[in-house]
Amino acid sequence: MKILGIIPARGGSKGIPGKNIKVLGGKPLIAWTIDQARKALLLNYFMVNTDDEQIAETARQYGAQVPFLRPTELAADETPTLDVVEHTLRFFGSKGQNFDAVCLLQPTSPFRPDGLIDQAIKTFIESDADALVTVRPVPDEFNPHWVFEPDEQGFLKIATGDTEIIPRRQELPPAYFRDGSIYLTKSEVILERHSLYGEKLAYLVMPDNVPYINLDTPSDWEQAERIIAQQFF
Repeated sequence: MKILGIIPARGGSKGIPGKNIKVLGGKPLIAWTIDQARKALLLNYFMVNTDDEQIAETARQYGAQVPFLRPTELAADETPTLDVVEHTLRFFGSKGQNFDAVCLLQPTSPFRPDGLIDQAIKTFIESDADALVTVRPVPDEFNPHWVFEPDEQGFLKIATGDTEIIPRRQELPPAYFRDGSIYLTKSEVILERHSLYGEKLAYLVMPDNVPYINLDTPSDWEQAERIIAQQFF
């Protein structure tokens, strides 16, 4: 399977200004993800997708390819990631370069252990799923079988549609949330079904010893710095 790695890095971050090239643990944030992409043996090609020349230059300095700058109309706050990925696949397709799948690596989830990308790709190929995401377990107290939502009358109902509460923690089925580290999707699912997930979604559970972070706010950044200072990563 021929796989294209895409590291999306839009300029103009508002939550953390200059986020993608802001220094974290001695190197620009985007370099954390580039380093792991370079180590992945199963990525046939990887690139940084950005609209910002400064980000592009930093990416090149750390060994990433930047074959084009993202069009302005795909660089707004509200631009869906799917649109960016579709545009990238069509760019390569127009040059006769086709890929079977895309591996999306978000810089905002910088803590990936060595070998994780290849492990995800192997799991994805073996599963024959439409897509794969990395996940983490949902704490029991937030398990959807214990979560309520209001109905039309303003009364609470179990979010899963169950009519009876599962009484014991040990009886709860596993539940997971996307952690943002890796998204893998078949190209045909992206281009023909306009989806990053498809109908058959496989998953890879992140190792327990890898701290979770999704950099969106200054407090997230401070947490990431504490993780590094405490040598958790």
